[in-house]
Amino acid sequence: MKWGKTFSGLLLAASFAAGVALTPSSSLAQDAKVKAAMETLKSMAEKLGPAKIEGTDMVAGKQVPAIFFGSTKMNNNFELVDDVVKKAGGTATIFAKSGSDFVRVATNVKKDDGSRAIGTMLDPKGKAIASIQKNEAFYGEVDILGKPYITGYEPIRDPSKAVIGIYYVGYMK
Repeated sequence: MKWGKTFSGLLLAASFAAGVALTPSSSLAQDAKVKAAMETLKSMAEKLGPAKIEGTDMVAGKQVPAIFFGSTKMNNNFELVDDVVKKAGGTATIFAKSGSDFVRVATNVKKDDGSRAIGTMLDPKGKAIASIQKNEAFYGEVDILGKPYITGYEPIRDPSKAVIGIYYVGYMK
């Protein structure tokens, strides 16, 4: 009889542990969602062609490098970022490297007035830029224009592997 109670207790404990292990936490689910959105953005960009900087363009009244995927200029072109959001939700941005800064040249991140946040800079003191400057991706929570987001940032590299911009996806918390 004692063995039966012990077995029942073990079975109950194992069932509980399995249930906990199989129930993803919301942060794990959010991380998977961000990574899937990033893969969508990168694959859609790659279908357009290799990334390159070619000349400059005006974005929100600022002269910034023009970033292209193949022959498609991204500056002031919202088709790619909006298509990613249609498929994955959240927000998406293409940043162009301008000196030591990164400028939003295509985005559906909104400013408080509801307009697209093009021409705004990636926070030069933020967690994401520290990783990008080390040629690494960054995934985690950051504030974007004063609002918390769960995000992913990955370097955009030209064919010579130089970092020329950043892919971004994120979901408001």
